[in-house]
Amino acid sequence: MEWLEKSFSTVLPAMMSTGSFLPLFPSIVDLPILVVALEKVEKSSGTLIGSRIASIQKSAAPEMLFALMDEAYTGSSIEDRGGDSGSDDNNIIDVADPMFLEILKDENDGLAERHWTSPEMAAVLQAAIINAPQSDRLRQAFNMTPRLLSVYFAIALRDVSDSLLCALIPILMSRNATIFPDKIFCFEVQKRLVDFMLAAFQRSPQFIALLKKPIVDRLGEAYDSPAKTELALHLCWAIGEHGAGGISYKDVARELFESLELLLYENLSSSRLGLSQESTVGSKGRASGKSSQVRLLCFVVTAIAKLATCHAELLPRARVSLAKVARSQNSDRRVQRRACDYLGLMNEPAICLSVLGPSTEHDQDPGTVNWSEGASKMISHIPFYLLHEQEGPPFHDFSFSDVFPNQ
Repeated sequence: MEWLEKSFSTVLPAMMSTGSFLPLFPSIVDLPILVVALEKVEKSSGTLIGSRIASIQKSAAPEMLFALMDEAYTGSSIEDRGGDSGSDDNNIIDVADPMFLEILKDENDGLAERHWTSPEMAAVLQAAIINAPQSDRLRQAFNMTPRLLSVYFAIALRDVSDSLLCALIPILMSRNATIFPDKIFCFEVQKRLVDFMLAAFQRSPQFIALLKKPIVDRLGEAYDSPAKTELALHLCWAIGEHGAGGISYKDVARELFESLELLLYENLSSSRLGLSQESTVGSKGRASGKSSQVRLLCFVVTAIAKLATCHAELLPRARVSLAKVARSQNSDRRVQRRACDYLGLMNEPAICLSVLGPSTEHDQDPGTVNWSEGASKMISHIPFYLLHEQEGPPFHDFSFSDVFPNQ
């Protein structure tokens, strides 16, 4: 399978055109679904490897595979082809089969939402992952898919336009929690989805402002599952790190700030996230739920402080929010300590801007530190009262001759 993966990775860039870029993502991420579906065909029709031509002609498998390819390339419906198949058996593919409905849905008018929550699909996936041993082909698909996604995302960041990248991110958000339910496979795929989203936001911070609605929706789903909690955590980081898209997006920053406030207050008042995740069996589940809640709250508190540092009009509200966290008896000590640290930083605007401000802005403001030059400049703890003879406000770019003049 390695030679096939290498060959396909070489061809993959040529497949990524303007029209195919978005549909290609679900095709790659759902490769294990396709393997399970084709293995169902093989079980019902028998293997064709080493079979004679007469046996292959009588088998239903070629007709089913042809229907899959025809649907993928032309968008035609299986029902439309039933009368033209040249066979008296019009039930070669059971169109009620949720696995094939999933693969064969029409995507010509956009990417339809996948029905992962349906009982039929859940039963099929449960049977594939738990009630039956994994085939070698399925294990190969688990290994191959994350690597193909890495190639896909690398090409996307290098060659694809901003408009297509921006359109892809909401799809990634919606698919983050709907992946083939294998633990290691989910971890590898979700890691690549999140890494790509953060890289896209780093390259184009304005995406955060443009995608305000789906981001707010994902923050509202932070309680639903561990995967959604992890996604919300990374979105909080991106909001704070990039100032909700930049200093020019003040309205967007205010709305995102309100969503962060809501997420914070819901946790402080009811610990809803912790309660929902503590339903897991045993003390390990309770500890994991508590840990997830603390991590999420730390990121929310940090995002609030960073957002208010970038947009000064939000500072009063941020101080109120952080003070409530610092005084709350329900808050974890780690969250309280972080809130207190940020409140202290806000009393020193220049230092606060250096520590919490966006990395791409404010570098030239008086009193700030350009951390990207940290490798070439010495940082020392010299009290500024030693520079009392210097006229004007204290400055930060000085030499030691200013402190220790020649005798």
